[in-house]
Amino acid sequence: MPNELALIRRIATLARADAMDVRVGIGDDAAVLDLPRGEQLVAAVDTLVAGVHFPTDTALESVGWKALAVNVSDFAAMGAQPRWALSSLTLPNPDSALEITRGLLACARRHGIALVGGDTTRGPLAICVTLLGGVPRQCAVTRAGARVDDEIWIAGTLGDAAAGLACVEQRLQASPRDRARLVRALDKPTPPLALGIGLRGVAHSMIDVSDGVLADLGHVLRASSLGAIIDPLLLPASAVMRRVVPDPVAREALQCGGDDYTLLFTASARSAPRVTSIARQCGVRVTRIGKMQKQAGLWRGANGARPARIATSGFDHFAAPVSAPISGEPPG
Repeated sequence: MPNELALIRRIATLARADAMDVRVGIGDDAAVLDLPRGEQLVAAVDTLVAGVHFPTDTALESVGWKALAVNVSDFAAMGAQPRWALSSLTLPNPDSALEITRGLLACARRHGIALVGGDTTRGPLAICVTLLGGVPRQCAVTRAGARVDDEIWIAGTLGDAAAGLACVEQRLQASPRDRARLVRALDKPTPPLALGIGLRGVAHSMIDVSDGVLADLGHVLRASSLGAIIDPLLLPASAVMRRVVPDPVAREALQCGGDDYTLLFTASARSAPRVTSIARQCGVRVTRIGKMQKQAGLWRGANGARPARIATSGFDHFAAPVSAPISGEPPG
């Protein structure tokens, strides 16, 4: 069993980066980083706790991957480029640190991120990742920019992670192959970072879908002081989700379950060809599900039916017992 200093040295060896913007990395009291000229600093932090944000039997490599991916999702929603990560590990056994770090570094390599520091301590399993990066000045996309008559778009599909959690908790049955795909969506999300960056200057508002699509759209409505009307039957579902949950009503509940780590954004109707072109270049499916409006609240409307109010509740850390595995974004 390595002592703390030996553990840090092994992590430093795994994480060694040749990035030109890292002047001082792991091994000193703090990292020294060069921010490109003309950019504003962007920072995000998330904590994942065993039994709260992931089931306690989740593979440690997947824990490391997801701990960074949830931060990458936040950067995608801002149209920002992530560059550097710091990881704070709380571990019941230091032997698990290297496996978690390998997962984190696999995700980091996918997105061009350098691990530049962190901390380790003993205790119940938890990991906190801070992500730093940049965005060109005045180009960050926020939740507050939506406009009346903006179209509402979803990137990718919804519900696979929630279905994966339901499979792990034996609330949903699927073939071994489909179960593996759904659990992978839960354990190893891949946020559409390139799409988020590509939508700078096109999307008026953007948010990552983590607490559930209705809850996260509700955040946009409040920040933008607007309302919206959507057709939940338009929520995009993967082929696996449609196969495992063919009933659209039952599927809708899972699609609003959270942990998707994809993007919801709004843009003017005239920008639709540009949106679809950017999405095609990034290899991401995008789907229009509704539009913004002056009337407050979130409304369901489809096929000429009278609109009905929809609740925008989502995952809340302080409204559920923390002893049960819960799908949802960490605070941050």
